[in-house]
Amino acid sequence: MKASIFPTLRSAAIVFLACSLSACMDSRPPGSDYLVDVGGLARHEASGGPHHPAPAIPDDISYWSGDEVSGKSLIKINRSEQKASFYKGGVLVGVSRISSGKEDHGTPAGIYKIKEKDKDHKSTLYGVFKDKRSGKTINDNVDIRVDKIPPGAEFFNAPMPNFMRFADGIGMHTGYLPGYAASHGCVRMPHAMAEKFFENVQLGTPVIVE
Repeated sequence: MKASIFPTLRSAAIVFLACSLSACMDSRPPGSDYLVDVGGLARHEASGGPHHPAPAIPDDISYWSGDEVSGKSLIKINRSEQKASFYKGGVLVGVSRISSGKEDHGTPAGIYKIKEKDKDHKSTLYGVFKDKRSGKTINDNVDIRVDKIPPGAEFFNAPMPNFMRFADGIGMHTGYLPGYAASHGCVRMPHAMAEKFFENVQLGTPVIVE
C-alpha cells in the first residue's frame, strides 16, 4: 500500500490552526527573505518548503515508501505526465508531482546521472528584483543575463533547496508547482519529495528523462 508522506487535510488544518503566524514565519532559515516583502506575509507554506509557496493544486500523486527498501537507485522523469518515479532495486518506492521545463526552456530527454548534490543551492541566473528601501518585489521572474537591475533595486538569487544536478545547468530541486510545466529547464518538486529524493540518491544515480 502506498504510504503517503503528506498529512490528511484534517490533520493539516489542525496543524495550521495550532501554528501561530509568528511561528510559521520563524520556520524560514535565518536571512531567507527571497519571496517575502518587508512588512508583508511570507509567500510559502510548509509543503512548499522554506522559500516557496505551496503547490497551486492538490497533490494526490506524491508518495514515498522506500525507507526500508534497499537496492540500486534509479529515477525516471515523465514530462508528459509531469511526475518523477524513484526505484530501488527495480522496485517503485516513490512518485513525485513535478514541474519540468516550459516549452521555450524544455527539460531535455535523455539518460543522465546525478552529477552534484547541494542541499542549499541557489541559482546563478534566475531570481527576483526587490526595491532596496521598501523590500517590495518588483520583478519575480528575473534572468540576470538579460534583465538589468533597475535603479534602487537589488537582485536575489532563486533558492533551489535539495538540488540534484543531472545535466548541464539542470537538476531536480524544491520549487513552486503551478500544475504544469513552468520551469527554466529544472525539475521542480514538492519540498517533502525533494528531500526524500535528495536523501536517497548518490552521485552516479541514473536519471532517465522521457
